[in-house]
Amino acid sequence: MTTYFNLKNQALILSFAALFIVACGDDKPKDDTTENVDVEQKDTKSPQLLELDGKVFSIPSPIQTAFLIKNSGVTYNKDILNVPSKVTGYSTNFKKAVNLGIYGADLGYVTLYDQTQDAISFLTAVKTLGDDLGVSSAFDMELVERFEKNIGNQDSVLSLVSEAYKSSDKYLKNNDQNHIGALVLAGGWVESLYFTTNSAEMTSNKEIINRVGEQKNTVNNLIKLLTPYYDEPEFSTLVDDLMELNEIFEKVEIVYTYVEPTVDVENKTTTVNSTTSVNISADVLKQITEKVAKIRAELIS
Repeated sequence: MTTYFNLKNQALILSFAALFIVACGDDKPKDDTTENVDVEQKDTKSPQLLELDGKVFSIPSPIQTAFLIKNSGVTYNKDILNVPSKVTGYSTNFKKAVNLGIYGADLGYVTLYDQTQDAISFLTAVKTLGDDLGVSSAFDMELVERFEKNIGNQDSVLSLVSEAYKSSDKYLKNNDQNHIGALVLAGGWVESLYFTTNSAEMTSNKEIINRVGEQKNTVNNLIKLLTPYYDEPEFSTLVDDLMELNEIFEKVEIVYTYVEPTVDVENKTTTVNSTTSVNISADVLKQITEKVAKIRAELIS
């Protein structure tokens, strides 16, 4: 019988893998001997750098957003999540892929809040869509067991998540499915922004509101990521919606101040010292909240 601890670990792997599923366009071999240098962040908002068809995109992780919301004292709210039972109604690859991203974000959220029963439901939904899209090979029990044994070692955990990602990535590459990866990423981002706008509206927490404003650049990146597939079924509506959302985000002012990072050679760490300030009015925040809710409603319908 699967214990909750095992389930929680499996849920985390699945949610991370679902959100790192974007296939890289660069097929050049990587140097496995390259040494990784740890990077210490002063906060949890540093974005992921993802490569697709030779282009690099900066996308914040929904897991980072869930951490921020929980650490801000926001209580668990099941009502903001997609309903797991709706998974059987997603018949097109577009809906399956985008909702794999959405359910992945939901799964990460419920797991961070230690919601056992809900985690089981979302785990099932993610596995169902992963199977349908052919990427379930990333989610084997051996990986879960290794994750459990290394739970206290952050580097090992990230390495295991990377393995799950590479398995999904390989499938998508070999089957010319980059557009599926782009949709998973978009779905996870929309869902996490939906979490954030709801939390901002409920708490008026400055850090959460700033996180909303920081998505200004991400909208542009997602539009660039999805535009090549504009003529694919169902893509045009999502791209058009994101372009309308981008017009609202243009009213947000972001000021980035570069400060040279601090490097600790002995401990192989780099501390990022740069800062970002966000100016977003209450009216603009309301417009973003309403538009994101509309986009999300269309994606999960």
